[in-house]
This record gives sequence, structure tokens and C-alpha cells, in this order.
Amino acid sequence: MSTARVDWAEIHRRMAAAQEALARDERPESGVARAILKKRAELLAREIGADSVAKEMLDIVAFMLGQESYGVESRYVREVHPLVELVTLPGTPSFVLGIVNIRGQVLSVIDLGMLFDLPPRGVGEYDRVIVLHNEEMEFGLLGTAILGLTRIPRDALQPSLPTLTGVREKFLLGVTRDRMAVLNAEQLLSDSSIVVHEEA
Repeated sequence: MSTARVDWAEIHRRMAAAQEALARDERPESGVARAILKKRAELLAREIGADSVAKEMLDIVAFMLGQESYGVESRYVREVHPLVELVTLPGTPSFVLGIVNIRGQVLSVIDLGMLFDLPPRGVGEYDRVIVLHNEEMEFGLLGTAILGLTRIPRDALQPSLPTLTGVREKFLLGVTRDRMAVLNAEQLLSDSSIVVHEEA
């Protein structure tokens, strides 16, 4: 086995040249150096601040409801669960599909299709319950299919579409360029009009 020979003379020559270059380096006075660093910090802070505002991103759970695509911010989604063992409740509004038991917790399931006056459809075996929650409220939304998780810039949302009026407009955060309606989950969770108060 052969080993390459180390040229120590060349290494010493390079080290001496590097030391001479460092010795010739004229560093700015401390006051000038501080001014340069301050200017750099101001530029960096301004660029980062502007970029964070322009590119505020929303993490969205996208799903289908019939033939339309919807989304909801993932921070309001506790989990997604298959729609199984749905129990209908008599005397509730048409948009309340029923209740389900998810690991011992009974949750009402809201059918946005009925709430938004979309064409009626039956419940399928592949439907999902998207569990929304905040500090005060928790319930499930019916979804035909889960499309996945996506990120969109907040400033890319359009206010609404001409076809999305009435109650749908009330619960919308905005619409993406590919016509996905992003729901205002906070509004849904806090709106008293979808809370059912029934007394014997």
C-alpha cells in the first residue's frame, strides 16, 4: 500500500502567505464597524418583516363536499374520522346530520351541504367527519373525501365569488384561484345560529 508524500514546505509557505494577508487586512475603526453592522441589521429586519407579511401562509385541510372543494385551517381541525354509526336526531334542523361517538365522545355532525343549500346527496361509506374545535366549541363537519393538507398564502385568497352568497358568504374566509372555498372556522365555531337549543 502506497501513501502520498506530504509536501511540508508547500504547507508552511501557504500558512506564511495567509498570515501576511491577515496582517495587511485593514479593519475599520470600532465606530465605523458598529455603523456598518447597524445598517445591515436594519436592512435585514425590514426585509424579513415585509416578507413575513407578504407571505403569511395558511395550513389548510382540503376536502370535497359533493362536487365542490372546501378547506379549513388545520389549527382548528382536531382530527379526521370515518363517518360510522351515525345516529339521527328528531326535531333538529336539517343541517344537523346526527351524532357520532368518537372514542367515547359524542359529537354532532353538521352537513354543510344542507347549511349552504347545495343539492342534496346521500351519506356514503367513504364519508369523513372533520372534527373542528376551539376553546368553547367542538363538532364535526361532513366531508365527501379528504384531499389532503396544503399551504396557501393568505393574501392569495379572494373575498368571495358571485355564486357564494347568503349563509355561504357569511362562513367563508375566502376563495383560492382554483375555486376552493376556505371556511372561516372561527366563525363556524362561534356562530349562535348553528347551535341547537332544545328543551323538553
